[in-house]
Amino acid sequence: MKASRRVARLALGSIFAALCSLPAGAQNNILDPRTLAPFVPTPERIVEQMLSSADVTKDDTVYDLGSGDGRILFTAAQQFGAKAVGIEINQALVDETRARIAQMKLEDRVQVVRHNLLEADLTGATVVTVYLLSSTNEQLKPKLEAELQPGSRVVSHDFRFLGWKPYRTVEVPGETRAHRIYVYKMGEHREQ
Repeated sequence: MKASRRVARLALGSIFAALCSLPAGAQNNILDPRTLAPFVPTPERIVEQMLSSADVTKDDTVYDLGSGDGRILFTAAQQFGAKAVGIEINQALVDETRARIAQMKLEDRVQVVRHNLLEADLTGATVVTVYLLSSTNEQLKPKLEAELQPGSRVVSHDFRFLGWKPYRTVEVPGETRAHRIYVYKMGEHREQ
């Protein structure tokens, strides 16, 4: 229990540090009340580990909730051959991701939509990735349980879904802290 609190404190510290390093205008945009988590980019190494820990293949459709700059989407499509859908509320990040999709000629495999992740339709997902706060994960749980098919995987960076049992937990050393990846399989995710 102490280790998980330490990881949570380190993750929150990283989020705070990232917020402090942004220009004031960007901070205001990130702290918009419609935003369910700040935009803190997942390191590329962690992105790859999240997708490989979920056993992503070309047969998967990966939804990244709060997709930010699209890095999970691009990695899912280019390295794993999957289709990828980003759900992002920040219009500037949506525009940036769409421009990169066009530049990389990935329109047939990657898309991003501007939407509140708590209201988006997730029924097409076989894998859902998140790097959200614990409070947002709690709000998201009923939606995931209602919309995802059994066997679909949910991958969370650093923040657990309370009351759910991960079928795989991976700790990845980082430059400043260890990252933890939790993978849940729908239909087998509830703690007994």
